[in-house]
Amino acid sequence: MPVPDGLVRTIVTLYGQQGTAWLQRLPARIGELERRWAFRALPPFPDLSAAYVAPALCADGTEAVLKLAVPNRELAAEIEALRLYDGRGAVRLLQADAAEGALLIERIRPGTPLADIADDSRATAIAAEVMQRLWRPLPPGHPFPTVAEWSEGLVRLRARFGGGTGPFPEPLVDRAERLTAALLQSAPEPVLLHGDLHHWNIVRAEREPWLAIDPKGVAGEPVYEAGALIRNRLPDPPEPLETRRLLARRIAQLSEALGCERERLAGWALAQAVLAAWWSYEDSGRIWEVPMAAAEALVALERE
Repeated sequence: MPVPDGLVRTIVTLYGQQGTAWLQRLPARIGELERRWAFRALPPFPDLSAAYVAPALCADGTEAVLKLAVPNRELAAEIEALRLYDGRGAVRLLQADAAEGALLIERIRPGTPLADIADDSRATAIAAEVMQRLWRPLPPGHPFPTVAEWSEGLVRLRARFGGGTGPFPEPLVDRAERLTAALLQSAPEPVLLHGDLHHWNIVRAEREPWLAIDPKGVAGEPVYEAGALIRNRLPDPPEPLETRRLLARRIAQLSEALGCERERLAGWALAQAVLAAWWSYEDSGRIWEVPMAAAEALVALERE
């Protein structure tokens, strides 16, 4: 099977020689999994990022999706999250091997993303329903990273720039740091969260009206889940006033739907937006403009 050039570049950038070795062995690994799990892999989907993802056909005729990545903690957390969801609110896990970085999941039809819904209020309402279906109690000794661990990215940002903030606006980083500390200190009992529940990770399905895909699997308070939805799918091209109005409406709607404080929703959304921009810089050396636009709009809303 062909390996898309974009995936090759990403894997080599992220993993260096380990990534190159993984890519060289990828065709053989796919063949081994086909024999082991009794399916046939088809050509991969286009526009892959950090994993090889391809449609598959199981021996009994069931459609599936094969996902292969360099073995890492994030993929292992995804597998464990899908096991706990057990198909309720999320795509169903069929087979998995964390040590091999491999999982086989059901194929969702029609699979169109929530982002295709033009009515943002309706899309937000659907996302709120999916969110609440996904929250689960954490099992003892769970393998999931915590929100506090994720937030250590802001510590790495400071370390990278010798205590400063480099190309990141210092007032935004300061605000994200203060919010994170306060919200973590006052956080209620954590649950299992999807961790990246935005408009492209909720898709239309037949088994349930909407299902989540690609969970990160993170332990945190429920309100943290809304951050990815709040900061994604913003006006394009960016327009500050329109962005502020959109985010204010989403926060108000989610606060009512989830039964939580607007200030807490907005605080986590701002802190996560800065963190997401840092993660982009950490991985690629480029600041992701979308979360930065969201962070700036959220700071402006605080002042209003």
